Amino acid sequence: MTGEIYDQAGRPKVTEVRLKSQEKILSIAFADGQTFQFPAEFLRVESPSAEVQGHGASQKQIVAGRRHVGIMGLEPVGNYAIRIKFDDLHDTGLFSWSYLYELGLKQETLWATYLDNLAKAGLSRDP
Repeated sequence: MTGEIYDQAGRPKVTEVRLKSQEKILSIAFADGQTFQFPAEFLRVESPSAEVQGHGASQKQIVAGRRHVGIMGLEPVGNYAIRIKFDDLHDTGLFSWSYLYELGLKQETLWATYLDNLAKAGLSRDP
């Protein structure tokens, strides 16, 4: 199905982006009716930056100690992404709408995997 709901990649378009600074939540609504609530910590540890993702799936880094991270600001990048400026000064990596939609669909599984990987590595969410 094409039209106003979907972009050229077939992903739903974004209809609203709302930063809830006090709650450290980024809320994103898509034209297909999906709305995702992303904790800042989740977005930080799943950043699409090379620093976090490496240059391949086997190179992904475990980012520990980010339980209290917040978002200082959002910067639009064209019509396809945002740059998130975290208060730990991380601001590399562009969060495309497609990537955010995928994160939203997989959020529960990705978070469980992250917590498991932290435990296996003897690391903590706390700074």
